Amino acid sequence: MKFSRPLLFTLATITVAMLAACGQEAPKTPAASTAAAQELVVKIGHAAPLTGSQAHIGKDNENGTKLAIEEANAAGIVIGGKKAKFVLLSEDDQADPKTGNIVAQKLVDAKINGMIGHLNSGTTIPASKIYFDAGIPQISPSATNPKYTQQGYKSAFRTMANDVQQGKLLGEFAVTRIKAKRIALIDDRTAYGQGIADEFEKAVVAGGGKIISRQFTTDKSTDFMAILTAIKGDKPEVIFFGGMDPQGAPMAKQIKSLGIKAKFLGGDGIYTPEFIKLAGADAEGAYASLPGVPLEKMPGGIAFRDKYKAKYNMEIQLYAPFCYDAVNVMIAAMKRADSAEPAKYLPEIAKTQHDGVTSKISFDEKGDLKGGAITFYQVKNGKWEVIETMGGAPAVAPAPVAAAPDKEDKGHGDAGSAGYK
Repeated sequence: MKFSRPLLFTLATITVAMLAACGQEAPKTPAASTAAAQELVVKIGHAAPLTGSQAHIGKDNENGTKLAIEEANAAGIVIGGKKAKFVLLSEDDQADPKTGNIVAQKLVDAKINGMIGHLNSGTTIPASKIYFDAGIPQISPSATNPKYTQQGYKSAFRTMANDVQQGKLLGEFAVTRIKAKRIALIDDRTAYGQGIADEFEKAVVAGGGKIISRQFTTDKSTDFMAILTAIKGDKPEVIFFGGMDPQGAPMAKQIKSLGIKAKFLGGDGIYTPEFIKLAGADAEGAYASLPGVPLEKMPGGIAFRDKYKAKYNMEIQLYAPFCYDAVNVMIAAMKRADSAEPAKYLPEIAKTQHDGVTSKISFDEKGDLKGGAITFYQVKNGKWEVIETMGGAPAVAPAPVAAAPDKEDKGHGDAGSAGYK
């Protein structure tokens, strides 16, 4: 008995409908079944302040992470015999420890395969226990407080030098390169700001300098006039700030408005284009440090800068290259383990020898980056310019830095000349 093609099609449609009505799934086509079987969804978590005063830095982190994930998807990576599809789950932790913990638990509940972040030490440190308890590998591209990797969590790593390295060299820079003896210290009481200030203070004292005043503020403040007025009477040669650019910029402006002649020095938290934008002409002469060699000296720095700008139509703010490396370190570990299961690829992260954009990346037994260099910058003619790279493998020759004012003019040197060229 023969049936026409239209009738056969009708009978097939009726059969599918009957199967569905009986609660049975209609047979998938071979092509659809094969595609589903060959795809492995890998969820990569990310958290940073995506709103508020630090959102420009948080979005920079997100962009660097996203760029690496998009490139991995374009590369057609195969893990465990399946084509991997990397999916970014990005959350706003508002640079707040409590919100950070909520975000961390949300990402764990979403069954992420790995975590990039958080941005701030104050959110990264408490959240790290949540990821550790869930067995999820975590790589922070920007949390520099030493405590993060001193808790004994074998799931915690970072692609940037920590504040033991950075704070120590900042203190040495103030004493030996700027040649300051009288130094005032301000920190924002966050895990990052206080941590880097503590290490800075140790290095200053060890180098023969004197902390003549230590003051405290918050990461929400913008008025520092009372603190700075108190400091002014102590006639500092350097004012060091442990904190981020939303506070660093108005502080720099208020230092100048009070006629304080001290040089302004900060860590990586103020090394941003936004600091210069917010402080305007009063940013001129400020010093900052950033873990790693200058972007132009990084193994893949220039190429990364160009594709980042082409993709997002903006300049890198701060940590995007370190985020990009963090993602690629994680994916490379998955490839070596031939698995995206956290328990299987976590041991491979510890064995990392990765030629990254920022450096040759490998970790010590705590999860800290080995051999991290620190580069110092100064605002000259409205732009951050390299002064010197210290630690690690020096990549930039030291530039001359003028001495602090002599004893007869201590604290009253010309803010437009001494140490500002």
